Amino acid sequence: MLDRIALFLTIVGALNWGSIGIFQFDIVAAIFGGQGALLSRIVYTLVALAGVWCISLFFRDDAVTSPSKRTDEI
Repeated sequence: MLDRIALFLTIVGALNWGSIGIFQFDIVAAIFGGQGALLSRIVYTLVALAGVWCISLFFRDDAVTSPSKRTDEI
């Protein structure tokens, strides 16, 4: 469950950065009242923590990250 939340937040961050890069428009800041607003800073922090969490996906065993693969079947 934590992996899915982290993935969702990472996607939100990627879309926000994409909108900044393409349109020079910060979606999070527009929704939550500017870049310095407390809610915006919380969202930015959660996205950053989710990105750090997603780094762990590179180092996990496939059996753990792929529920469709069963290791007990031959």
